[in-house]
Amino acid sequence: MSDSERRELTTGFRTGESHCFRMRCRAILLKAEGLSAPQVGAQTEMTAQTVGSWVKRFESQGIQGLYTRPGQGRKAIMDCSDEESVRKAIESDRQSVRAAKEAWQNASGKEASESTFKRFLSALAQDIDV
Repeated sequence: MSDSERRELTTGFRTGESHCFRMRCRAILLKAEGLSAPQVGAQTEMTAQTVGSWVKRFESQGIQGLYTRPGQGRKAIMDCSDEESVRKAIESDRQSVRAAKEAWQNASGKEASESTFKRFLSALAQDIDV
């Protein structure tokens, strides 16, 4: 590993925006120091296999390969396309969030927990206030 890569990884470990990115940088640095994948995994809360995967990705793509790719992770249950149907559900039953959620679920064919529905309503209310 070159000195510039080591500096870049050290900076990423210390100041990276996400915890995941910082731990990936740390894993590469520890591997470069000669630790085994299980030892690195114990310090970074990764499996040995995951450590190996990140090392390979770093070798092929550099530090840019350690960032989480767009489109990864769980997709949102409710998005802006649900805004109109949620508004209609709330207008039909303003007194009961549960009843409005059920009306929205029947209309959209989607399912969401009551807390997710309430968070979406809160976000809608904030958009209206702005």
